[in-house]
Amino acid sequence: MVAVGPLPILTPKRYQTLMTELFSVFFNVIMPVFGIVLLGYLLGGRLSLQAQTLPRVAYYVFVPAFIFQAISGSNIPLENAAKMLGFIMSTHLLAAFTAGGIARLMGRSREMIAAFVMIAVFGNVGNYGLAVIRFRLGDVSIAPATIYFVAITITAFVVCVGAAGWAHGGSRGALSGLLRTPALWAVVPALIVSNSDVVVPLLITRMIGLLAEAMIPVMLFALGLQLLEQKEVRCSLDVVAASSIRLLLAPALACLIAIPFGLGNVDYASGVLQAGMPTAILGAIIAKENNIVPKFVTSVVLFSNLASIVTLTLIMVAL
Repeated sequence: MVAVGPLPILTPKRYQTLMTELFSVFFNVIMPVFGIVLLGYLLGGRLSLQAQTLPRVAYYVFVPAFIFQAISGSNIPLENAAKMLGFIMSTHLLAAFTAGGIARLMGRSREMIAAFVMIAVFGNVGNYGLAVIRFRLGDVSIAPATIYFVAITITAFVVCVGAAGWAHGGSRGALSGLLRTPALWAVVPALIVSNSDVVVPLLITRMIGLLAEAMIPVMLFALGLQLLEQKEVRCSLDVVAASSIRLLLAPALACLIAIPFGLGNVDYASGVLQAGMPTAILGAIIAKENNIVPKFVTSVVLFSNLASIVTLTLIMVAL
């Protein structure tokens, strides 16, 4: 039997320290990120901005530049990178499998089971996750958070393809979308530069740097525009259950799965936070294209993004 020590006593001083940290994380980490999202949401209608334009520019230009800069300039050994990939992919595959099992136990249809799986695996790890992690953990976290971002995106696309195909037929369009993802185009050259003596010309380096710096604020503003278009929210037991899997179960699984991988503190914290991000709008887009209960998935996107204000604050304090 494992001996369990006494539980820490919540003294007034300890309570005050905890509440101070909670407020600090909420106002200094979460709110700056959501402030830009809110700005996009409020100005989108007033300025008649098109929600498709900014995300497309970020998707094809800013994101590849950010990934190239983060990975090529990092000093993460390949062995550590392999551990990080194994950790985060295992976490999301187990989360997807668990979500499917829960939906099946709830007696849901094949389409709903597929939707639960897609929600569990497709976190908002780009515009939202990278910003939150950078504010909380500092610039040292950019490289691991970016590696997790790429790995989760690949895993999510593959799982969503399989879930859509299992629900009702093939999904070759989503598979080809994976192969056309610009973020993946930047990974290989970035790894070559990072692990060799290749020197990128200063002109190119500075151009990429300027584009990379624009990614996070542009994507956060674009998220506000996208949320503006998702007008209908239905809060039901299924919405709460699916959101809870994404926001609470996935990071809890990450904490357990990380143990045998022996990750450093920053790599571990970055991975747990990425695992706890709300559902990405891209998941709703894939659900709509494959007719996987799109209204339900859209409701989860909105609900989980709002609920993450609380859950991510608690996770960051716990870490």
